[in-house]
Amino acid sequence: MSRVVHLHIGAPKTGTTYLQDRLRINAPSLARHGVTIPATRPGTSDMFHFRAALDLLDQDWGGSPGHAKGAWDAMVRRVRRAEGNVVISHEILAGAKPDKIAKAMNDLAGNDVHIVYSARDLARQVPAAWQESIKQGRKWGFNRFLNRYEGGKPFFFRQALDLPEVLTAWGSKMSPDRIHVVTVPHDRGPDGDELWQRFCRAFGIDPAWAPLDSERDNRSLGIAETSLLRKLNRRLELGMHRDATYDNLIREILAQEVLVARDAIPVRLPPERYDFAEEQGERWIEWIKGSGVDVVGDLDDLRPRRPAEDEEWRNPDRVRAKLELSAALDALTVMTKEAAEAGAKGGPMTKRVRTAARRLRDR
Repeated sequence: MSRVVHLHIGAPKTGTTYLQDRLRINAPSLARHGVTIPATRPGTSDMFHFRAALDLLDQDWGGSPGHAKGAWDAMVRRVRRAEGNVVISHEILAGAKPDKIAKAMNDLAGNDVHIVYSARDLARQVPAAWQESIKQGRKWGFNRFLNRYEGGKPFFFRQALDLPEVLTAWGSKMSPDRIHVVTVPHDRGPDGDELWQRFCRAFGIDPAWAPLDSERDNRSLGIAETSLLRKLNRRLELGMHRDATYDNLIREILAQEVLVARDAIPVRLPPERYDFAEEQGERWIEWIKGSGVDVVGDLDDLRPRRPAEDEEWRNPDRVRAKLELSAALDALTVMTKEAAEAGAKGGPMTKRVRTAARRLRDR
């Protein structure tokens, strides 16, 4: 086969935002070396891959109704026109159901398809997944999230982060040498880009082909910042699926630009939960060794590192009001400036702010 398709299916919170942006900004250079990052137009591959994944999974959120319709078929057409190496990447694919996986593999039949899955230990992954769910509009507390995760109740993060289940589903009809597990290192490495180097090896890319670095990442929030956003979600009375306004204003500006920049107390796994994380890590490692899949990195990265005994754990569900107030004032400052700037430009922000204020008065 002359065309190789590397389908990166996740997992969430494994450096995917950085990866996808670096692939996007280096797409022209990669193309000159026979690597295609499919896009509808230059510089839009990250959004295109997101919409294609949504369309494949029959989901519709993060934009106006129907915004993803037809995107997966458009992706497949671009794959068929490409030559050499094609990379598709989006983390929501990790939780795909068997019928959606079958459709993806059938649509990509005739290519040399490789599945790439990036994974990190649950002591880092689960706290990051909880605060990510809050950024996406959820309202649940950390303890409730942990109980649901450990209890095995089905929801996106539980399904997307279980390495054996994900790779058993996606690799059911594939030889193990075409399944690649990229482990997220505990340490960034001497050059600070060890994870990027591992992704390149999994995709068959020479790092020199993508010289431009990305400044985008999806950093985690601290306990006060996550608590503030969780309470804001309650006030906003959001439904299960956020819309484009939430993404642009709350997630991208407030969470990703303001709150992540603060000197914060990180969300960490409670000490009593480490036994579960360690058991899962050993289960994953045992499965990988028995499956014969390709490992890019070090399996020890899937084993949690316990904090020092004298390191105090702070409960994200019980944050001091003083910490929340400080985060809230930073948020209010930026949101006020955003509203004022939009109003000065004749934008719709002022009208929306007034409408929201009336709703608050009427509550």
